[in-house]
Amino acid sequence: MTVKSLSNPYSSETDLRHGRGCSCDSCTGLEDLATSGMSADDMLEQAVESAIVRSVFGQSDVSRRSFMGMVGGATAAAALASVFPLNEAKAAILDNLGPPEKTDLNIGFVPITCATPIIMAQPLGFYERYGLNAQVIKTAGWAVARDKSLSGEYDASHMLTPMPLAMTLGAGSVAEPYIMPAVENINGQAIVLSNEHLDKRDPKQWKGFTFGVPFEYSMHNFLLRYYVAEFGLDPDVDIQIRVVPPPEMVANLRAGNLDGYLSPDPFNQRAVFEGIGFIHILTKEIWEGHPCCAFAAPLSFATELPNTYGALLKSIIDATQYASNPDNRVEISEAIAPTNYLNQPVTVIQQVLTGTYADGLGEVQRVPDRIDFDPFPWHSMGVWILTQMKRWGYIEGDVDYKGVAEQVYLAADAKKVMEDLGYDAPDVTYKSHTIMGKTFDPATPEAYVDSFAIKTN
Repeated sequence: MTVKSLSNPYSSETDLRHGRGCSCDSCTGLEDLATSGMSADDMLEQAVESAIVRSVFGQSDVSRRSFMGMVGGATAAAALASVFPLNEAKAAILDNLGPPEKTDLNIGFVPITCATPIIMAQPLGFYERYGLNAQVIKTAGWAVARDKSLSGEYDASHMLTPMPLAMTLGAGSVAEPYIMPAVENINGQAIVLSNEHLDKRDPKQWKGFTFGVPFEYSMHNFLLRYYVAEFGLDPDVDIQIRVVPPPEMVANLRAGNLDGYLSPDPFNQRAVFEGIGFIHILTKEIWEGHPCCAFAAPLSFATELPNTYGALLKSIIDATQYASNPDNRVEISEAIAPTNYLNQPVTVIQQVLTGTYADGLGEVQRVPDRIDFDPFPWHSMGVWILTQMKRWGYIEGDVDYKGVAEQVYLAADAKKVMEDLGYDAPDVTYKSHTIMGKTFDPATPEAYVDSFAIKTN
């Protein structure tokens, strides 16, 4: 399998059409193992020796980064799983936990309502409840969040659900094993159009439009692509899609740089609040219950600091369950509104979290689950995300959909913590999903990719 990286992912003006078929070094995928000068068995033997000494990928003659860079994230994961009970080791991390090894933590977040559990856990005392002194740090955008996590500046981070999959595979960044033991929010996004397009409610009229999404490896990008393609538009030909950090969405819409965007809130509602845009459709109408943001960390965080990892996961899941109760949403809105968190008017956040909101078309809508909170990381959702990465050329070749999803999305950890805290958790990790009336069967991902008329060729 190879991966492709888009040009200049840091730029707010990155055009997501670039990169397909590009032959530059950053777009040709990982180096072929055959040219590395070392066999896979040799590298694997040293990696496993290191795993025994420091759980996973410690200091050895072949460094963790060299190993991942030469064979790629998916190959490394599959190779380790074949000789070392990595999944069982990860599942055992949460057993017999003691006091946190490290209590002072830095946790990154991008200031959006999807990060509600991670943010509110600080002012409402959820981190403290489990013995942690966690500082949540506002981050400008997803490329910054990714890089600060990779560098170790953040112990853990709020991420988009596709990001730990992409980072593990080395798509868009150096390959590094990442884990996602909890989803932050489900639903919670919308497509917003400029008021200049009140007469263009039919997506078939959007040829030539420029849309913003917050990151290339995001549900926003994949849902927007899916949506317009269902109306016969090729997202790489008929529209332009640009990466725009969420806090810059409204300003770009006002300036006419964007015709619309598929963005996290509160910036959808903020466009209505400012009188410059209207809500075309909530993403829950595209896929009811779709995942969006998540809590993620390097695998090394869990293996080297298992007690800290367990305490942090409990904090996040407990806060997520608290946020799932509609009765708590007004209190939460006030807690996360201040400058050091979302820096938004409380009324805007309340409209998002309560689901009673102005739509910009003169109506007040009441959609209680406009955004909701469910921490369980379904493996089938991970498989769906990988199918869209394959569909649009972000990864190429053979993909071990099930293996990668299970390696990254730690459903067993989420289930254990949920049950330990007295919450219900699913007994299965795969289910079918319906997106715009089409059923996705996670057992046949490649057939699903092949079923689309519009995709990267």
